[in-house]
Amino acid sequence: MKDKHHVGRREFLRSSTLGLAGLAAAPAALRARQAAPAPAAPEADAPRVKGFRTLGRTGFNVSDIGTGSVYDQGVFKAMLDAGVNYIDTAEGYPGHHRIVGAAIKGRDRKSLFITSKMALDEGDTTREGLVKRARKCLEDMGTEYVDCMMNHMPEKPELIKHEGFHQAMADLKAEGRVRFVGVAHHGSFWYRAPETSMESMLLAAAEDGRYDVFLLAYNFLQMDGALRVFEACREKKIGTALMKTKPIVTFNAMKTRVENLEKEGKEINPLFREGVERYRKLADRMDAFVAEYRLDDADAIREASVRFVLDNPDVNTVCCSARTFDEAEKYIALSGARFNDWDRAKLAAYRESCGRFYCRHACGLCEPSCPAGVPVNTIMRYNHYFAAQGREKEAMSLYAAIPGARADACSSCSGHCERACPHGVPIQGLLLAAHDALLLA
Repeated sequence: MKDKHHVGRREFLRSSTLGLAGLAAAPAALRARQAAPAPAAPEADAPRVKGFRTLGRTGFNVSDIGTGSVYDQGVFKAMLDAGVNYIDTAEGYPGHHRIVGAAIKGRDRKSLFITSKMALDEGDTTREGLVKRARKCLEDMGTEYVDCMMNHMPEKPELIKHEGFHQAMADLKAEGRVRFVGVAHHGSFWYRAPETSMESMLLAAAEDGRYDVFLLAYNFLQMDGALRVFEACREKKIGTALMKTKPIVTFNAMKTRVENLEKEGKEINPLFREGVERYRKLADRMDAFVAEYRLDDADAIREASVRFVLDNPDVNTVCCSARTFDEAEKYIALSGARFNDWDRAKLAAYRESCGRFYCRHACGLCEPSCPAGVPVNTIMRYNHYFAAQGREKEAMSLYAAIPGARADACSSCSGHCERACPHGVPIQGLLLAAHDALLLA
């Protein structure tokens, strides 16, 4: 019988997490440590938060492991019981505010740092309208104030300086309803803001001077843009919270989709079928590498990825979304953990074998080359919600709402995006797989 915490090499590569950062350590370092043990497992007792860091100029000591999207009230409460005190939520997350409100009821409110977010490209964005929206957020959470209200995914520089937002925040601060102001960003929507990026928007926010906390994407695969943002945050004492720290993609999606379409007797796009075959050949070549470097433990790769981002002193907290008590315990056990030589070598080996399979969050480098204007990064983010986060209905709804070209335009293309990708990601096949999955066609 299989150990529930491990999967076979082929199963792991086909259906678990794939992707890695541009780490400098050579895989040879791992070969030299083959006899070395993996990091010790957490103790039998339920783990507790061990690490706290100052969240920039807010002065608040936040847990190094925070909470991201909340799915289950019981799991969320267990994370708070274990010492997690940074809570990330948003007006646009269905039902999240009420889950948060139920979980924090009866707790010492001053021991928690709660952030929420409001988008400035929807709803009433006047000064009065934003004040009203913020008060509704507080009402749903049953709290008198929010520690930080974030400008959610501003896509144009003028939204960073949105006077209605800043006037509303000043009013709410005067009422004691909001303590600090922040920005959340993980890459723009190409079809709405083709000339902006996560880096450019957050650097503009740092220069603006009115933002106290940033929520951004950073992981062991995509570092360059975030590192420049961290430098600005260090200089201006802006707090940092992370999302998208464990880059993943469901490898088996393409193969399964083809098999299902064949069973249903439906026509299969030749590019889709060819993409699956390319993936299959890559996987065959990877097997020997995976065996040599012992990369078949999915949990070990995930945990190393979190230890990697926590190793950066400019990172204040990492938002982790847990659906089960087991997931929550594994994340909390990483609090205060050290990134070690074993992690470094294993991640470098993983990059060499699997790095091509991850379409980088907030990248968008291939998008200007697309003659149809397909929002590549946006589509792959929605596919991430669908395949990795279990947010199927939400992802399908978001995909259906994309105006203009979607990934079906890729079926008659010569592959401009793949030629433009500096990471060698077979993105055309991924886009076609995402289109079929998100439409459930």
